[in-house]
Amino acid sequence: MQYFKRLSLSLASTAALTLASIPFGAARADDTKVAQGTAADLGVMSISLKDAIQPNFGFQGALQGAGTPNQAGIGGFLPLVTGDNSVFFLDAQANANFADYNNYSSIINTTVAGTTISTSSRLGYRWLSGDRSWMFGVNAGYDSRPMATGPADTGVNVSNSSTVFYQQVAAGLEAVSNTWNFNAYALVPVGTTEYRLNSNYLGGALDTYGLDVGYAITPDLRASVGYYHQDRSEEEIDGSGVRGRLAYNLTNGLTVGANLSYDQAFETRVSADLKYRFGANGYAAPSIRKQQPVVMPVIQGLSTTPANRDVRVHDANCARLGCPCAMVC
Repeated sequence: MQYFKRLSLSLASTAALTLASIPFGAARADDTKVAQGTAADLGVMSISLKDAIQPNFGFQGALQGAGTPNQAGIGGFLPLVTGDNSVFFLDAQANANFADYNNYSSIINTTVAGTTISTSSRLGYRWLSGDRSWMFGVNAGYDSRPMATGPADTGVNVSNSSTVFYQQVAAGLEAVSNTWNFNAYALVPVGTTEYRLNSNYLGGALDTYGLDVGYAITPDLRASVGYYHQDRSEEEIDGSGVRGRLAYNLTNGLTVGANLSYDQAFETRVSADLKYRFGANGYAAPSIRKQQPVVMPVIQGLSTTPANRDVRVHDANCARLGCPCAMVC
């Protein structure tokens, strides 16, 4: 399989900034025409966002992926200020992180062990276009990840396994229509980003920049494809990857997803996730959804949980990096 060509981080930044111009460009074309007709016919323009946007809470869980752990926890969305066409919100999560399964490391060599608690928070602002055919948003926040480590899955005997603590700041841009959704994001580690995990391996949090593009196959089934660039100089990682996702809404507020990713550092990774939010359907969701499935994704998008919340970690053998095993590089 051919490896991806290296792309500069400026390309990812340009893609993210391009999102902000969507409401004034080509993205208003066919989707806008459809939404305008249904809005007038079904009274979408008269929906009060103060009624539509309500606090919601629930649980989420995911299987380990490319640098991310097995996890399960609780989370919630809280609208702080709701205007006529916009909302300022807080979304927060806390997850229990569990050991890797079947001695298969989620960070390449060293297995994740024990149980730790990670956190994630996002402050954001979302608004609707004038005809309510698009929702746009911006968010930023902080994520933490304590990580307990165990034996290596490479057959190498290790000692002095440690528990370390990673942090990152994050930012995202999003756009949602009746059919399409776009999500550009940046995950930037802060504080101590590199630790000695045990006698043989070092581990570092990855800088990750990406763009996901999603499409609604049916009102309940969505597919997306994405590009990301990841970097960690200590582990000699500087490359790109692709990922795909299918998500299905089983019932109001309950969503299951399957994910497939490939990059040079982690190679192929498959994972799955589940999320349930009580009160996540907003303004008269069942009746409105039956009458106008075209517009509802835009209204629902105002109170959905922002994506890309995990601190991603990769490790490497200190000897391969030219570091004496008694020191931290």
